[in-house]
Amino acid sequence: MKALGDPITLEVLKHALASIGDEMALVVMRSAYSPVVRDSMDYSTALLDRQGRIIAQGLTLAVQLGAFPDAMTYVRSEMAEGLEPGDVLIANDPYGAGGQHLPDLYIIKPIFAGGALLGYAATMAHHADVGGIAPGSVAIHATEVYQEGLRLPLVKLYRGGKAAADIFRIIEKNTRNPVHVLGDIRAQLAACEVGERGLIRLVERYGAALLEGFYEDLQGQAEAMMRAEIAGLPDGTYRFTDWIDGVGETPEPLPIAVALTIDGDRLVLDFTGTAPQVPAAINCPIAMTRSAAYCAIRCIGTSEIPNCEGYMWPIELRVPEGTIINPVLPAACGARGVMGYRVFDAIMGALAQVVPDKAIAGCEGGPTLFSVGGRRDGRPFTLTEVMVGTWGARATRDGVEGISNPAANLSNQPVELIEATLPLQIERYGLVRDSGGAGRRRGGLAFERSFRLREGEASFTARADRRDHPPYGLDGGEPGAPSSNRLCRGGRWRDLPTMPMESLAMRAGDLFHHVAAGGGGFGSPLEREPAAVLEDVLDDKVSPGEARARYGVVLDASGRALDEVATARLRQDLRRGGGSHGTAA
Repeated sequence: MKALGDPITLEVLKHALASIGDEMALVVMRSAYSPVVRDSMDYSTALLDRQGRIIAQGLTLAVQLGAFPDAMTYVRSEMAEGLEPGDVLIANDPYGAGGQHLPDLYIIKPIFAGGALLGYAATMAHHADVGGIAPGSVAIHATEVYQEGLRLPLVKLYRGGKAAADIFRIIEKNTRNPVHVLGDIRAQLAACEVGERGLIRLVERYGAALLEGFYEDLQGQAEAMMRAEIAGLPDGTYRFTDWIDGVGETPEPLPIAVALTIDGDRLVLDFTGTAPQVPAAINCPIAMTRSAAYCAIRCIGTSEIPNCEGYMWPIELRVPEGTIINPVLPAACGARGVMGYRVFDAIMGALAQVVPDKAIAGCEGGPTLFSVGGRRDGRPFTLTEVMVGTWGARATRDGVEGISNPAANLSNQPVELIEATLPLQIERYGLVRDSGGAGRRRGGLAFERSFRLREGEASFTARADRRDHPPYGLDGGEPGAPSSNRLCRGGRWRDLPTMPMESLAMRAGDLFHHVAAGGGGFGSPLEREPAAVLEDVLDDKVSPGEARARYGVVLDASGRALDEVATARLRQDLRRGGGSHGTAA
């Protein structure tokens, strides 16, 4: 369709489409049943044109938003000719439907008016449980996707407005939490109906032909703005390798290697050298790899690029098949998120060589996933927690704590709701002193959270990382503190792997304690303003001993004011000795 070139109407329509995407997101949040969707906000929404191209996205989860084009490729090739008004599609297959992992269900509704296809309303949500060998369907120890739960190709959940009762029954029989799963599917359906109504209203006001012309304008604007961003960067190839600790009791480090090449207004991300796929559930299907990559590039932008598909076109990904970030069947992928977030960190490490003033030091490694389930009063219960979060520091700002990873938009579940509905008690939840990487700008503090099983028995799985390879610092900044997982039974503590290759038993009274990694620092710690270090000490973010050891800052006898003479002398000595010295005793 020919672009129309009316900038005023383009702005009006751009915001109208974005508002529809956001309204869809609010409908999911307000009508979802499960805490992982309603409270953690692990879902996404989008509007797409009749060619299946994104024209708007809800303000939701960044590492899902770039996945819709993968799903629509299959919709267009397999289903487009057979669609009719009232149809709704569902899928989750990572190896035949553009899925990210089995708990993430796509619900896609074709939108018709007058018998003509206008576009699609699409949602993706992480469901509480879709079967498999562990509660929550995120077993690290799964070695094949067939062990992970219900695998759905693209099928019609509704045909001509009538529900496919057999598909609903199959889903119901393959989940430990049918009320939550079916309720969340209906929340996604409601959001798609909102998207449908919103797009039809725009068509009624502007006409389908006019709208399609503006879609071309919108895609062109997004592409041109992204090309301008890339063109403003120095040409060259910049390399960085980040690491996943590995799985099990004797983990082997797994590299995520990226070569970022800028050539005029085009950017290529080549992941040759990344580890091959592994017999564990941390392999990351390409849909999430794309999403994380687009998010990292957009983080360094200076302009408000429209959230449509055009901004993706100047970015090329080269990801070898059979690697941990582009696995092939039958690789398990239920806990793939850690890889996606590490793709973001690896790209950010490369970008730090290009735009150091915009890059973010290593973050906590992505949300920690804790999934626990059992039976209570004869009925199954499941909790899936995606716990966030901490940022690394930037050139001009300390790392942010108590916030989602930059590549996500998640929230920790409220303690009160967990304790009110499940046989669990949250005994510790807060920030960890001295855990942020030291630097001119300090990395964000780690968080800790403890879960005690109050009654009965349960089993749990955990996905964490950044113990052996803590978040990196930039420009002389120090790495953040490493993560830890521990289990206490009968007063005796046991250290657990970051990613155990087993489902672990919990008995009444057992306590699982997780400490996330702290964010990396930015710049030399000896360049941090002494007053900022004092403020951190007074806020209990940095101990007096670490202030002295890491930053060369000495407090007076009261511990509430600077000893400026002693600080100047100590910093001079430390600079002569090559920097800060060790951790305080």
